[in-house]
Amino acid sequence: MLSAMVQAPASAQVPPDEAAEYVIGPEDVLDIAVWNNTDISRTVPVRPDGKVSLPLLNDVQAAGLTPMQLRDVLIASLAKYISSPTLSVIVREVHSFKVTVLGEVKTPGRYEIKSRSTVLDVLAMAGGLTDYAARGRIVVLRDERGKTDAMPFPFDKVATGREAKNGGQLNFCVKPGDIILVR
Repeated sequence: MLSAMVQAPASAQVPPDEAAEYVIGPEDVLDIAVWNNTDISRTVPVRPDGKVSLPLLNDVQAAGLTPMQLRDVLIASLAKYISSPTLSVIVREVHSFKVTVLGEVKTPGRYEIKSRSTVLDVLAMAGGLTDYAARGRIVVLRDERGKTDAMPFPFDKVATGREAKNGGQLNFCVKPGDIILVR
């Protein structure tokens, strides 16, 4: 579980070194706990539009923010109704990290990732390659800032352990929204 507890003023910025923190996404489930206020505290799902619904505040954008950033937004919004609100945002369930595997794998589909996973991990989730898979033509499609990058995945080098000898990281981690295409 990821959490954000109030310790800084609402105007505090997230430091650059925390940029790698978990980012909330649609379908995640959040626990929002307002200190000494059970009427507002609740467990809420993040809707497909990225918002959560809370008493007094109605719809609040959550997707795209870290738990700390959402906490700061909620503190600023609740300050109109509650004097010096103290609250925490806890990511109870992660459902927004999905990767798609298409092509010559035994079970193509969309997979929900619960922890740090590599391309090889996700291919294993998909049941492995079929006999017709072109091992040298596996690519990972990743959308970065509106542009799709096609990153080749050298299956044979990774599977035979040649990756360790080369010192490179060929079996890289997947990111939400990646598409692994096995031709």
